[in-house]
Amino acid sequence: MSQTRKKNSSDGETKPRTSFVNKFLRGSEFMSSKAENRKESNDLETTDFHPSNAAQETATLDMAQPLASEVELGSRLEKNEPFLRKLGTTAVDRCLDLNNCRLTAADVREAVALLPLLPDLEKLDISWNDSVGGNLHLVTQQMHLVSKLKILRLGSCRLTMDDVRALGEALEVIPDLEELNLSWNSEVGGNLPLTLQKFQEGSKIQTLELVDCDLTSEDGAFVGQLLPMMQNLEVLDLSINRNIGASLNSIAQGLKSTSNLKVLKLHSCGLSQESVRLLDATFRYLCELKKLDLSCNRELGGGFEDSSAQLVTLERLEVLDLHQCSLTADDVASLTQVIPLLASLQELDLSANKRMGCSSEHLLSRLRFLPTLKSLLINSCALETETFTALAEASTYLPTLEILDLSWNKCVGGNLKLLLEALKFLASLRVLRLSSCALVTEDVALLV
Repeated sequence: MSQTRKKNSSDGETKPRTSFVNKFLRGSEFMSSKAENRKESNDLETTDFHPSNAAQETATLDMAQPLASEVELGSRLEKNEPFLRKLGTTAVDRCLDLNNCRLTAADVREAVALLPLLPDLEKLDISWNDSVGGNLHLVTQQMHLVSKLKILRLGSCRLTMDDVRALGEALEVIPDLEELNLSWNSEVGGNLPLTLQKFQEGSKIQTLELVDCDLTSEDGAFVGQLLPMMQNLEVLDLSINRNIGASLNSIAQGLKSTSNLKVLKLHSCGLSQESVRLLDATFRYLCELKKLDLSCNRELGGGFEDSSAQLVTLERLEVLDLHQCSLTADDVASLTQVIPLLASLQELDLSANKRMGCSSEHLLSRLRFLPTLKSLLINSCALETETFTALAEASTYLPTLEILDLSWNKCVGGNLKLLLEALKFLASLRVLRLSSCALVTEDVALLV
């Protein structure tokens, strides 16, 4: 990618070898007035060194301040000229993307030096750069200069506790922040209040991502108290924080105040059967929810038996991910009454729930009531011949189906002809996965 960008940025001239900048910087042409500012700066310097008597006699006090400002701007441009030269002809007046660029501490200092020249910056992404850890204070100290910032991404930066504390103070000076990503920073865990303590009621935050931050149950409780202050929240991702399941009661209460929420991800969060009951009580408040991910919570098994009724209130739900949740036969029976009523559902993932194989016949047959379904993943579900037959029959009523994954279901072998009849009606199908399905020669011949 970096080589491609170097070629694209060339205007036929040979560019000097750059360190990290050409790997990441994207945006519009650098402040269309760059050349003009340089020219004005040079003109001013010429005037300073070769003053005209007439100019000196006619200069007024009113002109002193604008001239001083232009000289200062020119001086700053000259000071950062080595860094700016690395940009070639590219610029970043609103977006500075340094994601995964192997930044060094020196690179971080160079980027910080550029911030005063970017007062309109709206997006700053320095994720996946280990050297940011321990040096974030260099960035946060200049945060007041980019007060229009809307997107801040610091995923996998090896943030330290001091970084977390410094960030918490800096968030107060960027009131328009809409997206914050602190994922894959383990020091956030146990220190989350230090980071988000400045969030006030009416916050503009729309996306909060805290994936794999080693959050504690206390952090989870804090999130629950914070949610009512984030009325604009649309995306909440707390995945891979296995300790927050113990504080789900607080989180569920807070979710009742997030009526604009569109995406809720609680993948691998240590949820239990009781968690299903707590979440089910919140669903009627989340009328805008489009994506729900409860996957890889193996203790959920059995929780849907009596606690899935409110799922049906999610009329706009498009994605439901319940893979690897140890669903039981009773869970499947309960979900059979609910899932077919989710009229907007486009993606359904029930993979790696091996106990549902013998009890999913009715659920799979009723998928015919989901005409907008595009993706169906039921790999490794220990399907039996009867359930596979029910699926094959229902699939003829799924004209928009694009992805079907039946891998690791041995019952497919020798019975593929049942599905191939349905394939005649699946004009939209793009992906068909049949890995480890015990296919026989006849199945392969039919595929041909």
